[in-house]
Amino acid sequence: MCRTVDLKQAVLAKNDRLADTLRAWLSGRGTAAVNLLSSPGSGKTALLELLLARAAGRGVPVAALTADLATENDARRLARSGAPVKQVLTGGLCHLEAEQLRGHLAGWLPDGTRVLFVENVGNLVCPAAYDLGETLRVALMSVTEGEDKPLKYPTAFGLANLVVLTKTDLARAAGFDAEAFAGNVRQVNPGVAVLPTCARTGRGADELLERILAVCEGEPPHRPPLAARHLDEHRHDHAHPYDHGHAPGVPHPETGPGPGTGAPVR
Repeated sequence: MCRTVDLKQAVLAKNDRLADTLRAWLSGRGTAAVNLLSSPGSGKTALLELLLARAAGRGVPVAALTADLATENDARRLARSGAPVKQVLTGGLCHLEAEQLRGHLAGWLPDGTRVLFVENVGNLVCPAAYDLGETLRVALMSVTEGEDKPLKYPTAFGLANLVVLTKTDLARAAGFDAEAFAGNVRQVNPGVAVLPTCARTGRGADELLERILAVCEGEPPHRPPLAARHLDEHRHDHAHPYDHGHAPGVPHPETGPGPGTGAPVR
């Protein structure tokens, strides 16, 4: 058991160091990364497609990297927005890691990108433990998933800077108890904002984009109370994403964050 725990801590510590370097590299390019976490079927791809289109309509340079175990379905959908999109196939891996993301960004991320949306693999367990060098972490959940999901997945919701509720047009049909859900979110992440959205009607999309852009412009995001404990568990010599610090030693701009492969859709 001790060996297993030590190995897990070492893997996460290495990932955190790479994430710090990636965050500094992105910051040097003027790019903020938004890590989107949810279970499969939450509607985050539909909402992201809407966000990309709204950003493009406002002249905000954005890009999206979407991860799945198989198929390029999501990338094809997101490319309809007109934004640069790249599909990452994880080959069975249930989450993205900082080194993997770094490789896929090299030579692909367009200059001048203001916001990089990273649509993580649909999973509320593994992705929650891995910092991707993000500026903002968003946990999404649909009304059809049940009010108790924040309690069942406390790390995913407890480390989020923002919680987004999706498919709100189905709330009545699903018998969704918004008050109970809000109470459960408060238990794992006191003070975090919960934003109701609906990709079908457009509800909440503009407000979500405004919140993201505000953080990109320097507004401090919500700091989850759980972040302090998470930092203690995986402490190392570099800044941590939930402190929103940046590590020194930005990779050389000509070499970028490292080599990588992937399937750019646009």
